[in-house]
Amino acid sequence: MDLEKMLSDRLAPAFAAVAGVPVDPVVRRSQHADFQSDAALALARRLGRPPRAIAAEVRDRAELADLCTSVEVSGPGFLNLTVADRALGHLVSTLAADSRLGVPVVAEPETVVVDYSAPNVAKEMHVGHLRSTVIGDAAARLLEWLGHRVRRANHLGDWGTPFGMLIEHLVDRGEAEAAQELSMGDLDAFYTAARAKFDHDEAFRERSRLRVVALQGGDPATVRLWRLLVAQSESYFLTVYDLLDVTLSRADFRGESSYHDLLAPTVAELDRRGLLRRSDGADCVFPPGSVGRDGEPLPLIVRKSDGGYGYPATDLAALRHRTGTLGATRLLYVVGSPQRRHFEMVFATAAQAGWLAAPARAEHVGFGSILGPDGRMLRSRAGGAVKLVGLLTEAVQRATALARERNPELGEAEAAEVGRAVGIGAIKYADLSGDRHKDYVLDWERMLALDGNTAPYLQYAYSRIRSIFRRAGVAARPDAAVAPAEPAERALAIELLGFPAVVDEVAGSLEFHHLAAYLHRLASAFSAFYERCPVLRSAGPVLQSRLALCDVTARVLHQGLHLLGIRTPERL
Repeated sequence: MDLEKMLSDRLAPAFAAVAGVPVDPVVRRSQHADFQSDAALALARRLGRPPRAIAAEVRDRAELADLCTSVEVSGPGFLNLTVADRALGHLVSTLAADSRLGVPVVAEPETVVVDYSAPNVAKEMHVGHLRSTVIGDAAARLLEWLGHRVRRANHLGDWGTPFGMLIEHLVDRGEAEAAQELSMGDLDAFYTAARAKFDHDEAFRERSRLRVVALQGGDPATVRLWRLLVAQSESYFLTVYDLLDVTLSRADFRGESSYHDLLAPTVAELDRRGLLRRSDGADCVFPPGSVGRDGEPLPLIVRKSDGGYGYPATDLAALRHRTGTLGATRLLYVVGSPQRRHFEMVFATAAQAGWLAAPARAEHVGFGSILGPDGRMLRSRAGGAVKLVGLLTEAVQRATALARERNPELGEAEAAEVGRAVGIGAIKYADLSGDRHKDYVLDWERMLALDGNTAPYLQYAYSRIRSIFRRAGVAARPDAAVAPAEPAERALAIELLGFPAVVDEVAGSLEFHHLAAYLHRLASAFSAFYERCPVLRSAGPVLQSRLALCDVTARVLHQGLHLLGIRTPERL
C-alpha cells in the first residue's frame, strides 16, 4: 500500500535494464504530478547519454499501465507520475478495510529492552526526566504495536552511598512521619534535609557511613528501612506517570540494586577475558577508539580504588543480564546526549566481552535539552530545576481554561478530561515533533495553538471528523468504495497511503518527528479536503466515498497519536 515503494518497484527493473546495474529510482512526491523520479539525471554522466533520453527509455520499459494514467518526461529528465484514480481508490479501500491500517505485524519479532525515565529514589522528578520518559514510552508503544516483545526497564537510582544518610534521616524523623512526608511527594525536602545534616553534623555523617555498610551487608533492619524509602518513592513516580499518561508500571522498575549481586561476577568475567587493567589503583577497561582530547586512551572505571563499583559496572551488568538472561537482541538506552561517550565505551566493552554479539545490538537514543524562553536551560523562578508535576499541572490548567473558553457547553468533567488530553498531548508533541537530538524552547502559546504543527491541531482535526459522523447520525460503511476524483480527495488519499512507510522508518530510526510531521501533513490534507469537498451535502456513492475517507483519516490520526502517547478527545 506504500505508493512510493510500489512505483519504485515498478521503475527499478526498467532503470536496471537501461543502466545495466541496479539503480534506485529515487521516487518522491512532486508539485507537478503525484510523484517524480529523479534517477535519470544521476545516470546521465555514467552512461554518457542525455537524461531526457534515459527517462524516455525507462518510461517505455516500465510496467505502470495499471497504476498510472500518465508517465511524462519533463524538465531536464524528470519522470512525472500521475496515479490512476481507480488504483488510488482501490489502495485506500484496502487500507481502510485493514484493522492495522496497512501496517503488518513483524514477521520475526525481537525481544527489545527499552531503558527510559530513570528517576532517583528520594528525589522528585524534574523537567530533565521528561524527554527520556516521553521518547522512551513512544518507542515502547511503537515497537510493541509492531509485535516485538518489549521489556520496559525503568533504571531507578536506588542504591549507593546517599542511602546511608537518607535512612538515618528517616530514623531521626520516625518511620510514620517520614512515610507521610514522602507519600505527599515532597521528596526534595526530605533529601535536602538529609544532605544538610550530612554536611554539617559529624555524628550524623558517621552514622550514615555505618548505615551504608549495614545496607551493603544486608542487615535486615536497614534493608527494611531502605525498602520503605524505595516503596514510597515508587508510589510517587507512579502518580507522575499516571498524570503524564505513559505505560510504565511498578513491574517495570529495575533499580540499580537489582544488579548488585551481578557486579562482582561481571567484573570477574572481564578479568578472565583479559580486559581489566589497573590504573591509579582502579580496575579499568580501555575500549578501542576511546581517547580524550589529549589523545590518551580513556578508561572505563568498573571498580574504584576503594573497591566500590560505579555506574559503568552497573550498566555492564545490566547489559549482560539483558542479552544473556532476557535474550534481548535490541537494547535501547533513552538517555540525554551528554552521555553519548559513556555509552559508546560501555557498548564497546560489552562487545569485547562477547555480551553484545550479533544479532544483539545496543543503541543510545540520545536527546537534547528543554530550554526556557531566554534560550537557556529551563529553570524555576527560584533558579532550581522545574518540577515535572508542576510543569504537567500547568499544562493541564492552561488547556482546560482554553477548552472552557472555546466550548462553554462542555461540562465540568468533560472540560477536565479534554484539558488533560490537550495539555499533556501538547507537552508530549512539543517534545516529539522536533529532531530529538536538538534542544527546544518550551513555548506555551505555540504548544497549545490550534493551528500549526501542534498536538491540539491534530486533536482538533480528529474531533472535527468525529463531529461529522455525530451530525450525520451514521457510521462509515467498511465496504464503501473509495473513489477519489477531486484534487483534494486525491491528495488526502495519497497521504493516507504513506502511513505504513513512515511507521516502518520510525521503528528503525526512532526519529519520532518524522511520524509527527506525517500526521501534520495528513491533518493539513484533511483540512483542505474538508474545505473543498462537501461531505454531508454529497449523496450516493460520493457521500459514501467521502465518509470512508473521513473515517480512515480519523483512524490513522488516532493510531499515530496513540503511538506518540497522545489521546484523541471526541470533542474539543
